[in-house]
Amino acid sequence: MEHTKKSTFMIIAILIVGNFLALINETVMNVALPKIIEDFGVSANTAQWLSTGYMLMIGIAVPVTAFLMQRFTTRQLFLSAMSLFTLGTFLASVAPAFPLVLAGRIIQGSGTGLILPLVMNVILTLVPPHKRGTMTGMLTLVILFAPAIGPVISGYIVEHYSWRIVFFMMLPVSLFMIFYAAFRLKNVTELTRPKIDITSILLSTIGFGGIVFGFSNAGEEAGWSSPKVIIGLAAGMIGLILFVSRQLKLKEPMLDMRPFRSKVFSTAVILVWLVMMLQFSMMLILPLYFQMALELSPLYTGLLMLPGGLVLALTSLVAGRLFDKLGFRPLLLTGLIIVTVVLWLFTHISSETSMAAAMMLYAGFTLGVGFTMAPVMTLGLNQVPKPLYPHGSAIMNTVNQVSGAIGPALYTTILTTVSNRFIHQSALTNEKDLQMQGMTAGVHTVYYVAIGFAIAALALSFLIKDKHEDTQNA
Repeated sequence: MEHTKKSTFMIIAILIVGNFLALINETVMNVALPKIIEDFGVSANTAQWLSTGYMLMIGIAVPVTAFLMQRFTTRQLFLSAMSLFTLGTFLASVAPAFPLVLAGRIIQGSGTGLILPLVMNVILTLVPPHKRGTMTGMLTLVILFAPAIGPVISGYIVEHYSWRIVFFMMLPVSLFMIFYAAFRLKNVTELTRPKIDITSILLSTIGFGGIVFGFSNAGEEAGWSSPKVIIGLAAGMIGLILFVSRQLKLKEPMLDMRPFRSKVFSTAVILVWLVMMLQFSMMLILPLYFQMALELSPLYTGLLMLPGGLVLALTSLVAGRLFDKLGFRPLLLTGLIIVTVVLWLFTHISSETSMAAAMMLYAGFTLGVGFTMAPVMTLGLNQVPKPLYPHGSAIMNTVNQVSGAIGPALYTTILTTVSNRFIHQSALTNEKDLQMQGMTAGVHTVYYVAIGFAIAALALSFLIKDKHEDTQNA
């Protein structure tokens, strides 16, 4: 089916707006966590599951979408996804107990997991390779800017109203998207109707779920030696190994692994994993530090992140356009160098750091991320042959979202462990000073670890060939 330029833009625009609505929910809880901890009397590690559980569900749902995109139409999938998102939003907004709020977040995440690969697959299907940088830049803007603006919106709401308003305000928008898409969204993807493989779905769920569960529970008192952590990580690794092994043997795999035959695609996937771990962790650790150690209000914590979100949006658009003209290497190297330098500057953050200085540092960090993400995602997806578009987009989004779950869980674990050790070993008697210095020590360690990941990404970027392995017609 041929699509005009206008209809192509309309289709992609509807999907991108749906993506924005879903992805903004990845971080709206970050600055609201202290209030939720207070309201329900839960621990910080338990409350963190409102963010981790949401992204974990996305990570579980996304691999299944490669199968779903070949079995159901674009309109059917989008409407189903938005309906799940709306149901979860309503449940979280009225839930009287923490487990029900978490259930609502998980249902939201299942809807988001369906939407994300869908828009990427549509871009691959409708947009020619020489224009994909610009479109992927727009998509990257949503993937990165929506979570960045989330704390600003929720910060204002939590400061003046209840955290429940964060969910209530999403309902009319999501309902409008459902009715609008029902009449205006056209079908794009080609249906091949493969058979469903229940075993693959179970292995995928155990694999991704086990790994994130293990990382998330490592921050508890027992730490890495906890049976929950060991069992979770072991089950996750075994599940992933069996999942990949099964996909390689199936005639109609749920998630085809053939895109990994391209070294460029494989390297791009690793780079996306590393950078997204850094980005999502920064969006969690920085608000937590300024709220809990320096007692900054939720509103000002959100405003602290705003300039970085705006820089990220602008840079993503510019980087997408520059990719179509300059290629990936100048953008990728520049972005990763900026990220590494800014992370080093963050290792000097303390109670003396002004809000303006923190704003500038975070804006510098997002500048580097913006120059990195659109080029590396476009480069990777350009290697995927047309029959594998659903699988290439599902793989990229799976890595994207699972790294967004593992990153905050890992860095929260490091923050909690180092902070607690400092508090136990310190001779300070002033409770407030002890808490602040413990948090500061934990945050410094987090950023040193992050520098290691950034340097690894920079080293890996030198291994990518200058010439694209263009396999569009393969």
